[in-house]
Amino acid sequence: MSTLIRPPKVDPVKSNIENTLELTQLTDIDPNLFTNTRELWHPPGARGLYGGCVIAQSLAAAQRTVPKNFTGHSMHCYFVLAGSSEMPVIYHVEHVREGRSFATRTVQARQRGAIIFTTTISFVRENSGGKLKLEHSTTMPDVPDPVENIDDFRAPQGSQGPFQSQRIDIENNDSPEIHTKRIRQWIRARGKISESGGHEAHLSALAYMSDSYFVGTIARVHKVWRFTPPGKDGKPTVDADVLKKLLEMDDDDIRKLPGMDDELIKRIRERQRTGKWDQPDPRPEIGMMVSLDHTIFFHNPRDFRADEWMYTEMESPWTGDGRGLVIQRMFTRDGKLIATCVQEGMCRLKQPADSKL
Repeated sequence: MSTLIRPPKVDPVKSNIENTLELTQLTDIDPNLFTNTRELWHPPGARGLYGGCVIAQSLAAAQRTVPKNFTGHSMHCYFVLAGSSEMPVIYHVEHVREGRSFATRTVQARQRGAIIFTTTISFVRENSGGKLKLEHSTTMPDVPDPVENIDDFRAPQGSQGPFQSQRIDIENNDSPEIHTKRIRQWIRARGKISESGGHEAHLSALAYMSDSYFVGTIARVHKVWRFTPPGKDGKPTVDADVLKKLLEMDDDDIRKLPGMDDELIKRIRERQRTGKWDQPDPRPEIGMMVSLDHTIFFHNPRDFRADEWMYTEMESPWTGDGRGLVIQRMFTRDGKLIATCVQEGMCRLKQPADSKL
């Protein structure tokens, strides 16, 4: 069973992402225990459930244990084990500190008694910085505006998922300087987040979206395969539904997808024309890619809406020894920096058959 308690009907007043992230407080057992109200999403082909679910619900649980005038400003997360979407997640919030200006919470997400995820979240009292303060911020680059009234099937759970995303062409995509490339997109929660959700709902929604294709930046900037080309029997190992969707798309739309380039588009068209794949591309292929940790610094946490378009850009300053680091900046449409995220992930290539590693 994927939830501890039978889920109630979806609340039509709340947005899709609010219903997705809804928590049930287990007050009769412990007021600091929470569990997912609805089934969590497991991306096709992934080792475990979507990490953004656990990040966002851990934040949501912690937010319910601090005063209303305290706001989350940073969270430091570690993915310990792959979570399963087929069983409930129990979130235990521990009160580490209750200060005048700052409060600290740790949250452990458990399944079958084992910790699958842990995070430490710091909250700051609103307006505690005083009237006189230092201020500066990096600026948002000039980028094409999002296009209204189109959708993107890549978003979690398909076109009816809790948020939308639109890719922008990769900046410096052909540069030999990998660290100068920028993976860019617009994102927003679907529908309108309810007033009752408060700023907490917008922060949780941002946390959910921050994990979308985050570690995948490493594969994109290195232009390596993110899914398996045809096997030795000539049959594609790409998910059949994804392949069908790719074959229906035009070239410009395919180019917006992660890991896609003109060479792959050529192979897709060959598949469409002949029903067969051509010879496999000689490029390396990802053997394993999983997130190890995830940090979010929230800037201006009460001064944005997650259901309005937000611009994000990702870069990878370093990759090596089977791991990679990615930095993400998130802006409001009018250019206000609202979050900086950092993630390290395992990124191992498939090794030759005669490799001893």
